[in-house]
This record gives sequence, structure tokens and C-alpha cells, in this order.
Amino acid sequence: MLDNMKVLSFTHFVQGPAASQYLADMGADVIKVEPLNGAYERGYGADSVFIDGLSATFFSVNRNKRSLSVDLKNPRGKEVVYSLIREADVVLENYRGGVLDRLGFGYEAVKAAKPDIIYASASGWGSSGPMAEAPGQDLLVQARCGLISVTGDMETAPTVPGVPIVDQHGAALMAMAISAAFARKLSTGVGTRIESNLLNAGLDLQAESIAAYHSGRRGADRFRRDHRLASWFLPAPYGVFRLADCHAVISLGGDIEKFAEAIGNADLIALADDRMANRDSFMKILGEELKGWTYERLDAALAPHGLWYERVQDYDAIRNDPQVAENQCFQEFDIGASRATVLAHPVRYDGAAPALRRMPIDLGGDTREVLAEAGWSAEEIEAMVEQGVINPGSARQAARSS
Repeated sequence: MLDNMKVLSFTHFVQGPAASQYLADMGADVIKVEPLNGAYERGYGADSVFIDGLSATFFSVNRNKRSLSVDLKNPRGKEVVYSLIREADVVLENYRGGVLDRLGFGYEAVKAAKPDIIYASASGWGSSGPMAEAPGQDLLVQARCGLISVTGDMETAPTVPGVPIVDQHGAALMAMAISAAFARKLSTGVGTRIESNLLNAGLDLQAESIAAYHSGRRGADRFRRDHRLASWFLPAPYGVFRLADCHAVISLGGDIEKFAEAIGNADLIALADDRMANRDSFMKILGEELKGWTYERLDAALAPHGLWYERVQDYDAIRNDPQVAENQCFQEFDIGASRATVLAHPVRYDGAAPALRRMPIDLGGDTREVLAEAGWSAEEIEAMVEQGVINPGSARQAARSS
């Protein structure tokens, strides 16, 4: 779908690499521009997981890209990069504000060389304002944007989601924006300056909640609720319950009177008329009732009425989930003599997930190929290797998809 898009990705860690991975999955030619010692996430592994020296963080967000390793501070290295910029549609970066400007690759400089460029910057807080220069990282943003406060309870246990969801959402928003700008460029020939940030992404995750809170003139006391209730703005039952053999969630949906009757507790039936006003009492009674239930019993009681519930699964369970298998959610590939597992692109196009075409396992492994395509001669490339301007990699075994 994006086969004609060429992207230079000056990105590291998760937000930027994940954004460019979405584009690469959809067919864009994404060249990951890395320093001579490699992108940060090559050396940082989630839970210290490395396969044949490559971090799980790196191979989870850099699928289907090519790796170019170059010294951005070297004048010859700058010539190399600008030769690629002149052929690119998109420059994507998530360096701290001002870094690329100091290196000579800021927006104005790049636009002067390539007037129709799509220049996309992803930051923590935004490019202006009191937080512009502050470190911007997923957990910090979750705290500042209110997400932690509403996930738990400020008085007892503000709760952090178990994964960096703002990074991933910010990446998806950036990929969406770049795709829209590319469509505009194809129809008008005009480039776009795109700016996204994690703070806005964190707020965007809470669109319904924030609209209800401020439009309804609510106060912080509204967040106080039974610990089982998953959301401050939804009535009971909507939350997580401990059963005798597992945890399960029960959500809104179906006839509440049928639900109360199916549970068989008269006190619930009495509270069903106003589940918002009575939500804490409803959740407490239901929680106590379900402690002795098995999931099999819950399933038998609620399924006939079309009510909404689900078992809480861990990562071992999802690996064997038949619906996850049907949706082709996992991909596996070789790194050296070992096998890596990642999530596939989340969207299906004409019934299939985009293929895993390549993985930039080797730092700079595509440098020679990329530069040759840009018109550099073999002699020029080898001279820059000798001078330490570029790192051509060590030709390690390529990833093989399955």
C-alpha cells in the first residue's frame, strides 16, 4: 500500500521505531539511520532478553526496515545523509528537541534541500512550552496526563498499566499522520511538518473519560470507587472479580435484571435500578458472591443471556488462544541459531497480515546497498568505510520469516 514511500527514520527506543515499523509493514521503504554504535534499543532489552546479541526491544519495533549506519557529525556523513534526503518522502525523528538541528538535519535545513519533504517529529511533551526540554518518557507521561490516577485510585493505589501503552499509541498516531501527509503529497506535491508527542497521545487515550469529567463538572471525589470497578465513569458491573479458580471481568451489556437473576442474589436485584448510584454496593456484593464460583459456573450462568464476561488470561494463555491463532497475531523468525517471537502487524489487508520481509539484525548491514541506490560508487563507499564514516555491518545471517 505504501510501496512508493521512502522514509529516513532517525529514531530510537520505542515510539519512533514503532511508528516507522507500521509504515514499513505497509510497504514503505524505511531506512533506519543509526549511529556507528547502533540505535539505543539495540543495547537495551525488555526484561534483559537478547537473542544472539540482539535485544527483544529492537526486534519488536524494527521489522521490515533496512539499517544504514553513519557518523552524522562527519561532514562526509552529512553528504551521505543529504543524498538520501533528496530522494526521500519522509524524515521521521524522535531525538530530543534541538539535537537534529545541531547536527544539521533540522526541519528548515532539510526543507531547503527537499522542499516537498514530510518532516515528522515525535517528542515527549511537545516542541514548545514549559516541558519542551524536559525528558519525556512513557511512565512520566502516564503520570502527568492523569492516566495513572484514573486507572487506580489516588487515595489508595494509583495504578500503572503493565506496558508502555502511550509509546505504542503515540507511534500509531504518528504513522496515521504520516500516511495522511503522504496522500496529500501525492495529490498536491506539498510536504508537511508533522509534530506529535506522548502527552497528547496519553490524553487521547482518555477522550471519553476527560470529556465526561470536564463537561459534567465533576470533582476528584468521583474517582473514588470499589477497587473492583474498572472505570470511574461507568456503572456496575464493570470490573475484575476473583473467582475460585481464576480472575474474570464482567462488563456492561445485556439485561441487568437477567444478570442479577442469573447470579441469584436478591440484594443485587434490589440495587439494579440505579447501578451508577449503587455501583460500590453492587460491586461489593457481587465480588463477595463470586469468590466461591468457578469460571465454568459463571459461564453456565451468563452465557445463555448473552451477557458480557471473559476470563483474565496471562501471556502463556494468549500464546495458545485459538482466536489469537486465527487472527495470525504472532510471527516467528530466526536470529542466528535461535527463534524469536513477535507480534505481527495488527491490521489485516485483504484477509492477510503484511509479511515479515526482513529484519535489520546487522547494524549497518544495508549501508552499501542503500548508498549504491543513491548513486555512490563502490570506490566511494569503500573509502568511507576505511575512513570510519559509515559502518557496513558484518553480513550476519538475515532473518527468515515463517
